[in-house]
Amino acid sequence: MGATKSGRLRLICAVGVSVGVVAAAITVPSYGGQVGDVRGADALKKAYVAASNTSRAVALGDTGTIYLPDGSHLHANGQIDPPGTPPHNDNDPRTKNSVSRTAPVTDVDTADPTTPGQAKRNASSVVAQRNQVEPKLKHVRVDQPRRAVPQNRYAMFNACYAIQSSKSGHWLTNTGTPAFTAKSRSQATPLYFKPSDLGTYLLYSHARTFFNATPGTVSYAAGPSATANWTVKMPKSGKFVFSLPGKGNLAESTGGKAVFGSASSLFRLHLTTGCTAYPEIGTNVVGKPIAGVTPYQETRGFVDGHMHGMAFEFLGGDVHCGKPWDPYGVPFALVDCPDHYLTGGKGAVLEDFLSNDFDGHDPIGWPSFKDWPAPDSLTHEGTYYKWIERSWRAGQRMMVNLLVENNQLCMLYPLKRNSCHDMDSIRLQASDMRKLERYVDAQHGGPGKGWYRIVTNPDQARKVINAGKMAVIMGIETSAVFGCDERFGKPVAGCNQASIDNQLAEVQKLGVVQMELVNKFDNALAGVAGDSGATGDLVNVANFLETGSFWQMQHCAVQDPEVHDRDQLTTPLAPAQDALFGAIVKLNVNLPALPLYGSPHHCNILGLTDLGSYTIKGMAKRHMIFDPDHMSVKARKTSLDVIDKLHYPGVVSSHSWSTPDAYPRIYKEQGFITPYAGDSNGFVAKWKRHMTWANPKEYWGFGFGSDINGLGAQGNPRPNAARNHPVTYPFTTLGGVKVYKQQSGTRVYDINKDGVAQYGLYPDWIQDLKMQAGPAIVKDMARGPEAYLQTWERAYGAKPNACTNPSYKKSPAFFTRLHKGISTWQTLMKAGQPDRRLGKTFTYCTTGHKMKVTFTQSGKLVSARRV
Repeated sequence: MGATKSGRLRLICAVGVSVGVVAAAITVPSYGGQVGDVRGADALKKAYVAASNTSRAVALGDTGTIYLPDGSHLHANGQIDPPGTPPHNDNDPRTKNSVSRTAPVTDVDTADPTTPGQAKRNASSVVAQRNQVEPKLKHVRVDQPRRAVPQNRYAMFNACYAIQSSKSGHWLTNTGTPAFTAKSRSQATPLYFKPSDLGTYLLYSHARTFFNATPGTVSYAAGPSATANWTVKMPKSGKFVFSLPGKGNLAESTGGKAVFGSASSLFRLHLTTGCTAYPEIGTNVVGKPIAGVTPYQETRGFVDGHMHGMAFEFLGGDVHCGKPWDPYGVPFALVDCPDHYLTGGKGAVLEDFLSNDFDGHDPIGWPSFKDWPAPDSLTHEGTYYKWIERSWRAGQRMMVNLLVENNQLCMLYPLKRNSCHDMDSIRLQASDMRKLERYVDAQHGGPGKGWYRIVTNPDQARKVINAGKMAVIMGIETSAVFGCDERFGKPVAGCNQASIDNQLAEVQKLGVVQMELVNKFDNALAGVAGDSGATGDLVNVANFLETGSFWQMQHCAVQDPEVHDRDQLTTPLAPAQDALFGAIVKLNVNLPALPLYGSPHHCNILGLTDLGSYTIKGMAKRHMIFDPDHMSVKARKTSLDVIDKLHYPGVVSSHSWSTPDAYPRIYKEQGFITPYAGDSNGFVAKWKRHMTWANPKEYWGFGFGSDINGLGAQGNPRPNAARNHPVTYPFTTLGGVKVYKQQSGTRVYDINKDGVAQYGLYPDWIQDLKMQAGPAIVKDMARGPEAYLQTWERAYGAKPNACTNPSYKKSPAFFTRLHKGISTWQTLMKAGQPDRRLGKTFTYCTTGHKMKVTFTQSGKLVSARRV
């Protein structure tokens, strides 16, 4: 009953207040205008979609098509296409797949700072590096072999056991009234131990019920709950205690009855058969994960430089439906929002706006997943941990999880269970990442056993990757980082150098490594690139609410049509508040009219502030990675000037929210770039262009930025893929691992038909890149984690490769004087980055001949000899 009331409240609120502002301020085109006529919700939605499609067409150069509220659209020749006709420029591919999301190409693509000669040289250096000798790899187990008798309290994970009383020697039996009466293991009731956390388990019977206890009673329940979530400890070798903390313990009474109370008994466990496995999603990947032959060698794998695995907490925690894990498993993690259920999928206002589909959706997630997850289903969970595990099993070895928040949009959205304060949300999401790490550990046998490993420095990350696991990096993407809003052009009280220092120290302690300074709004650190078209109108209004002023966009004459901020509409197409804030108007909230801007192109006159410069310097001091995405062109140029003056290479552009003037600079500054993934064919084009910007002096590798769960659309199926080099299953990926079609519950996914519906399909997406561009693109992407790691090492002070940067060459004698026994990390800090790291050796160029430095298996220096 409580859940039903909660769902109804959500539905009432969702209808009562338009959530178009949330959608628009994050990702997709949308529109609104002046206070005026307030219509019904259905009419609002239809008008909203029509204005959105028209403004999007104008922004993309199509001025001859007008979209109408009834679903039809009018062409310049007078022809009207009937309702239901697919809208033009669906999913905005020119934004989704352009090399820069911050300034989509609207003119002929002309110049960037790279000359044709430089482009040819850069691309040639990529080919040369690609053809280098590959590091040797090995295969490792996902889990260690299971023993018949568990060796510790974590070892029962996801396996079938019988429980024996140490007191009587009898085994637990009977799924009606549990008792220790069975005299042999073959007569015992088999129980599947499903970890809910480290050392806690749901005991799942073959009858699909849960071993459950309340004071004085032991029984089986239909579903999991706190009274079925057992904490297991091992006070003596091979003997276990089962308890519900604060409630009581499992014991055997006289006569063999299973009882629950203050007294406890000791129990033995033994592997058995006959269990019903707990419901879970599979990976559908066969083969052992790849790993390095040493912990410190050159890495191989794939890297996602920008994703949002904890987005279920942002915007107050009630915008997102589903979550990446639940203590009670997938049936409780992948469920739709209550208001979606109550209306049969037709009350999902935000989902409708984001997907541009107002027919509703099937609200059922697990186990059918009929309509979600999907590439354009942006309010639903896309990063369930088993989907991420599939990508890891198929070769991904690095993932940057951005903690995300937008205070103003959170406050506007009526439903919330969390604080809207950016830093409160960041702290909560950072804590969630640690909880997920614990949960994954629990699924694989104990602390440190899982594949999801949060790392805080490059040495740690390299060791994790070479152990065959996923190095997870924590980052921040928020509109008011450190609470540094600005009001009427001035920082809010409390945003100063001291507060920035304190909060940089705090987030570093949390584990944050990578950070953007702005997201959607101008703040006290920098101006923002903004959003274009109708989206820009809506975000601009939200910017006014946040800062007290609209974006200060002015006409700018640019030589390169890609190098500017997001162009604004110069003529409003519809009332600015009607569709966006229609319901807010009912609450008598009056909003100002939008300004009119000059002719395109537009540039934000707000650049990097002194506090922004101070923040970048503070990040460099702490070896943190600076991400210039979402900044205005002016702010980004100044930021990179600061980076140049600091000689700081710790720069990563993570999801194509920079401009083409910046990308060559970032490579030159020894940084790394992971373009927005988008559609596979669009990504191939980005890869080809980025090769022309590569820095021949530094290690080349390539990654992607999925932006999944950040309300960013994922890759659609490639057009005509079924007839044009489709991905065929199973396919083979890194290390010979075989990847079959992914199955979640009863749903089977095919990249050719479904696109990147959820994170587990990124291996399939990479295979689709291969079908278009051949093995070269996969080889470059497999070098991605190493390229990121080397950028990160340089941020810690390691000098670059002297073979390609001759000014850093040291004498052969320098290497012979290195102390035996120092670590590989100490060697890096003293000698700089080697040319190659293969097996147990680092190879360096010197002022004389090449030197080979050899280490023990554990990474202690043994010798330095001439090659």
